[in-house]
Amino acid sequence: QVQLVESGGGLVQAGGSLRLSCAASGSILMIGSMGWYRQAPGKQRELVAVISSGGSTKYADSVKGRFTITRDSAKNTVLLQMNSLNAEDTADYYCHAEEARLIYMKTEWFEIWGQGTLVTVSS
Repeated sequence: QVQLVESGGGLVQAGGSLRLSCAASGSILMIGSMGWYRQAPGKQRELVAVISSGGSTKYADSVKGRFTITRDSAKNTVLLQMNSLNAEDTADYYCHAEEARLIYMKTEWFEIWGQGTLVTVSS
């Protein structure tokens, strides 16, 4: 069973920075894309940033130029550097990954999620 463990959330003033970290652990066969989603109170969960196993990245328009996603595939970790934070970035942030499992000798892909970490930006 593969688990994603997040860290790095907290309280920061507007204009400040935070870095979120997520590490996959357990019996890992293969990890595909990794990314971050967020959910603010009363809103749907939305994509923040994703990085493929090959290093291609995609960002939500609202975070482009402020957030940077990177990964260390050897360590199965993904980082989200968040700069110039504002109140609209306040949310629970969830790590997401695609995990490969061998099912009856066939590779199947599953989505896995972390438990979430709260980011609060005070204005």
